[in-house]
Amino acid sequence: MKVAYFTGPRTIEVAEEPKPNLQRSTDVLVRIDRLGICGSDVHYFVDGGIGRQRLAYPASLGHECSGTVMEVGAEAANVRPGDRVAIDPAISCHQCDQCRVGRVNTCRHIQFMGSPGQAPGAAAEFRVLPAGNCLPIPASMSLDAAALIEPLSIGLYAVRLAQVYPAARIAIFGAGPIGLSVLLCAKAAAPCTVYVTDLLDERLALARQFGADWIGNAGDPAAIHGIAENEPWGLDLVFECSGDPTTINHAQQLLTPGGTLMLVGIPPQVETPFDIHLMRTKELAFRSVRRQKGCVAPAIRLVSDGHIRPDAMITHHFGWRTMQEGFEMAAGYRDGLVKGIVRLSDAE
Repeated sequence: MKVAYFTGPRTIEVAEEPKPNLQRSTDVLVRIDRLGICGSDVHYFVDGGIGRQRLAYPASLGHECSGTVMEVGAEAANVRPGDRVAIDPAISCHQCDQCRVGRVNTCRHIQFMGSPGQAPGAAAEFRVLPAGNCLPIPASMSLDAAALIEPLSIGLYAVRLAQVYPAARIAIFGAGPIGLSVLLCAKAAAPCTVYVTDLLDERLALARQFGADWIGNAGDPAAIHGIAENEPWGLDLVFECSGDPTTINHAQQLLTPGGTLMLVGIPPQVETPFDIHLMRTKELAFRSVRRQKGCVAPAIRLVSDGHIRPDAMITHHFGWRTMQEGFEMAAGYRDGLVKGIVRLSDAE
């Protein structure tokens, strides 16, 4: 089978390997049909790591994916051969202290697809996965849309943690796939006012299409002033989805006393400064969002029931031969790319 690897900075190579076999009775063999190019993948591609996580080459890649179940173990009760599935790339142990209290997203022994030293990445023709990580999708959902379920589940989890409520005043910094996922899920959760900033006008236009009440280019200092003018009493929630540490200061300035900053984006550096005195005097809450917890199935339902329509997020398609080009395009924010999908099979 074909498997893609990072073999050096900005270098992807495709190798041939034997098709994997089931190891446990609860395993399934999945043909990976679609692969989404995630911002974290791009960090690995360009920089060889994120924060303290560093690649050792060759490194398998990718985690946003959908596929088709080809073979099931004797105890894989939730899927059967032929099922098309959205895949949760976080494989938890279900035995440690975190898992036992329901915090599977902070599992002590988590194996995340495509993370250094963890589970093999999704950029392969076939992968063996626990059946519980493979969730069937309805016939009405495309494999492309199913590959969006992972980032949508993060957006949904962030919105649930923040407890978005009617009339909430919200800002989302960063209109990439995660910020757009937060926007879609916030609007589906409750009638609220959402301000969105980003450096790219084409992403802001998509945010407007997805229901943003106000958009502003983050490269213009007037954008933050514009939000403050519209909301002189401050915002209830800010979702930081860009990974840019400068936005943390902007969030503290814009939040109302008692407001909450949701840290969703992944900054490239380990340490980020913030104004402890402003945080203290306004009694602000900072909350980190660690991937998602229990939100894959609800995200599938939101899409299949038509409550959110994320398809416009997909702007480009690539294949095995053009995967490198897709990563280069994503790294350079070229050609209006928001979400690139790699077609690893011809399945529809």
